[in-house]
Amino acid sequence: MKFQVRHETVYSYATPVTLGAHRLRLSPRPDAGRVLARSILADPAPIVQREVADPHGNLMTLLDFEGRTDRLRLESTFEVETSAPPRADDAGLPNLPWAAPEPALRPYLAQPAVSGRVALFAEGLRHETGAAPLAFLDTLTQRLFARTDRRIRDTGFAQGPDETLERAQGACRDLAVLFLACCRQIGMPGRFVSGYQAEAESVDGQRHLHAWPEVHVPGAGWLGFDPTHGLRVGDGHVALCAAPTQQDTMPVEGGYYGAPTGARLDYRIEITAR
Repeated sequence: MKFQVRHETVYSYATPVTLGAHRLRLSPRPDAGRVLARSILADPAPIVQREVADPHGNLMTLLDFEGRTDRLRLESTFEVETSAPPRADDAGLPNLPWAAPEPALRPYLAQPAVSGRVALFAEGLRHETGAAPLAFLDTLTQRLFARTDRRIRDTGFAQGPDETLERAQGACRDLAVLFLACCRQIGMPGRFVSGYQAEAESVDGQRHLHAWPEVHVPGAGWLGFDPTHGLRVGDGHVALCAAPTQQDTMPVEGGYYGAPTGARLDYRIEITAR
């Protein structure tokens, strides 16, 4: 599938400020597909703009500014061709729970303590699926899709997995965090992914950043699942960044200096997928 994305972000400040250094994660991950074109523009123009890879393999754009401004506008555009991964199955995979993975994957098992209810929910699905890993992941995807009132929340970090499970309500990032908590509970390494998806379904009719989980499966690598849409991730998704926690996938990080002031965030995302 070919994606064309334009993502505009505008910060407006009540009084002129001095912008601090900014980090952007708005370019496709190196493994997201074949990138045909991409650009990131900033207004005011930065005095330094460079790209680096973060510790999780995401492409970051670093910006430094000088002078004062009452507005920062960022525009990311790209075109990328995606392809669906081969469909993995349970043949040859060990039953759940899994033993401790290799050291490189252990950060993807770490999580805050969760309630017994989350553990019981995960254990119930493991028993229901006969401890087969891919059957567990597919069933978890579909169960969260069916039981959750999915809503859009423009700002803020994901709520805790206990809250999402108990209320059966949340945004895509909340479902991703609950999914990861269930997987990590039974030894499956997982990571939080931020990006875009081809489906235009949203309650407000607008396009937004999307979030989903990926799980590391022996022999298949990282496989994505989308509980917001109830399906496996294929060529209809483009990943911008992936990390053990949502905090390491924020699309824009930065600050400003000056007198106390108010700031307003506006964004617009346009996606064409065919």
